[in-house]
Amino acid sequence: MKVPAEALAKSRRTIESYEDYAVRYDEIVGHIPHPNDRAALERAAAIAGPGGQVLEIGSGPGRDADFLEGLGVKVRRTDATRRFLDLQAARGKTGELLDVITDELGGPYDAVVALAVLIHVPRDQIDQVLAKIARSLRPGGAFVVSMRDGDGETGGRYLTVDWRKDAFAARIEAAGMELLSHSFRIGRKQRGWNTFLAVRPS
Repeated sequence: MKVPAEALAKSRRTIESYEDYAVRYDEIVGHIPHPNDRAALERAAAIAGPGGQVLEIGSGPGRDADFLEGLGVKVRRTDATRRFLDLQAARGKTGELLDVITDELGGPYDAVVALAVLIHVPRDQIDQVLAKIARSLRPGGAFVVSMRDGDGETGGRYLTVDWRKDAFAARIEAAGMELLSHSFRIGRKQRGWNTFLAVRPS
């Protein structure tokens, strides 16, 4: 499906902004997943099984991928920002450029992980992106996603789109996945975050 020019332009601005911000971002975020995310990642890795193939969308500095690999799965690290991949390469980790809005995802994967990244997908593109993720999973495969809680969105250099828990859960289910668990936490700047674990039905 063709992506509207306006949505594509917003996404491109966000990617370009992260090229300048990647090093600072790595310094700010923790190198160990938050307990809520960690619990969801552990369940996803268990579903994937030893040696399972996991696609991570928006790997950033790659710390969540490090955690997943420590659980015995194989992670395809991807990001739309080249500078993040350079940071990982400096640590001996290989990643690939991938834009979840415009690129095919491949698969089938045993799990797909997208932590704090789909907040940059324009609201009118989220259904297409979630459907693409669902198609990339094997039957029974797991999906872990975290989204910032709220109703608004910001423009400027970084497009960010907030979603309320029930509204985003409905989008996950509309894409053909079944919600297994949800957790809520307060993150930086006292903003709420929802972490979802879902599966593609067998």
